[in-house]
Amino acid sequence: MDLVSVIIPYYKKKKFIRKTLISVINQTYKKLEIIIIYNDPNYTDLKYIKRLCSLDKRIKLLIYSQSIGAGISRNIGINHAKGQYISFLDSDDLWHKDKTLKQIQFMKKNQYSFTHTNYIVIENNKSKSKIRKAKDFYKYTELLKSCDIGLSSVIIKKNILSKNCLFPNIKTKEDFILWLKILKKRITIRGLNENLMYWRKLDNSLSSSAIQKILDGYKVYSQYMKFNKLKSLYLLACLSTNYLLKK
Repeated sequence: MDLVSVIIPYYKKKKFIRKTLISVINQTYKKLEIIIIYNDPNYTDLKYIKRLCSLDKRIKLLIYSQSIGAGISRNIGINHAKGQYISFLDSDDLWHKDKTLKQIQFMKKNQYSFTHTNYIVIENNKSKSKIRKAKDFYKYTELLKSCDIGLSSVIIKKNILSKNCLFPNIKTKEDFILWLKILKKRITIRGLNENLMYWRKLDNSLSSSAIQKILDGYKVYSQYMKFNKLKSLYLLACLSTNYLLKK
């Protein structure tokens, strides 16, 4: 059984982190290391997080005295990870108990390097009937107009991540940029058509900021994909439209 490293950045999500951790601890796939990257400079929740770490000996806590952002936190987790597989989980999302087992089986059976799953939207602490379906992506051009990959549903083989293929230092869309980089390396992204993750939609989260999303969305195309202004604005309009259609 291969080791799977679960990387969880933490910043001011005290209300949700316990349930998130329990959903990992209760996975039917047991060979896990759980890496929490704590990066609140005020240390407001540190004592609480340390108490949660005592719930399971597989939990490792990395503490940073500055706010380094989710993308950089995940990169730190990747650098510390010992697993052959890397799994990402935001500190307010939840996993189905069989997520890791089913996904690893799916990857091994088909020799896939990158997979994601369907996920259910949780809004106002209630599961909605809205389900986001996991799709297969073969070329980066297929993903350009809509980022249809739930970060907390992803499992990826560690060996495809490298110094030049990690999360960028940007407030939002950091996962979108990494997925595009990976697709540009001709690595296929495969979707597992099972509802194995619950994504919590929070109105006060950074990812819900429309202005920040627009600014970072433009950076995806102009700065990271090196497209000209006209093409970047066109793709940004497509991205924004598809985001609104998914709401």
